[in-house]
Amino acid sequence: MPRQLSLIIALLLALPAAAAPVASPEKPEVAAPYDILAAEVSRTTSGLRFRMQTLGEAGTLEPEKVGKLEGAAVHAYVWPLSLDPEAAGFEAGSGILALAATRHPDFDDTPLYDEDGDGDLANDGDKWHSHWVVLRPDEACGPGALAVRDIPEGESPKLPKTWPGLPLFIDSPGFVPQLGGDTITVDVEMADMGEVKFDGVTAALRVNANLHAPLLCVTDVFDVASGDLSLPGTAE
Repeated sequence: MPRQLSLIIALLLALPAAAAPVASPEKPEVAAPYDILAAEVSRTTSGLRFRMQTLGEAGTLEPEKVGKLEGAAVHAYVWPLSLDPEAAGFEAGSGILALAATRHPDFDDTPLYDEDGDGDLANDGDKWHSHWVVLRPDEACGPGALAVRDIPEGESPKLPKTWPGLPLFIDSPGFVPQLGGDTITVDVEMADMGEVKFDGVTAALRVNANLHAPLLCVTDVFDVASGDLSLPGTAE
C-alpha cells in the first residue's frame, strides 16, 4: 500500500465515528449560551468525544461571585450517561454518571492541575474544566431536584484516583474543555464500556450555605436536550 494512502487511512480511523446528535429546539426563555441546539457523544480511538452546540457563544456567562465556598455558584454543561459510575472509577450502582464542564469563580476543585499556568494549583475554578460526577435525586435540594452524591463522614466508597478530596462523588480527571463559538467539546480517554446512551443538560448548581449534606445541589436546569432526560442519544 502506498505510504500516502496508508497515512490517509490512519487519519480517517483516528477521527471520531459519526453519531446522531440529540437535537433541541430554540427556547427564547433560556439565555443563548445555555440554550442547547444539539448534544452529542461519539466514539474516538481512545475514548469518547462530548460535544454540545448552543444558540449563543458557549461558556460566556459567568456565575455570580460570592467570595467564599459557602453558597458558591457553579455553571455547567452536562452529559448524563447510561454507564454505571464504575466506568469512571466510582462505586458501582451509586447513581447517574455524568460528564460535566464547569466554571465557578469562588473555589478550585482541580488540585492536580494549573489551568491558567500561573504556578498556583488552587486558583483556577473560574476556568472551564471537566468533572465526572455521580448524581442522584435529593429532595433536600427541592422537589424532584438532583444533587452530586455526598460521601457521609466515616464512609470510604470506591473513588477515582484523581478524586479532588471533596466529600462528594466527583472526579477531576483533567480533560480540558475546548470552547469555540457556539460549541463546547471535551475529549475523554476511557476504555470501551459497550453501549453508551446520553443526553445534554445546561444547569446551575450551588454549594450549600451551611456546607452540610447535600453539599452541591442542582438549583436551576436551564435546558435539557431531550426535554425529559430520557437519554435518547447513542454514541457511535
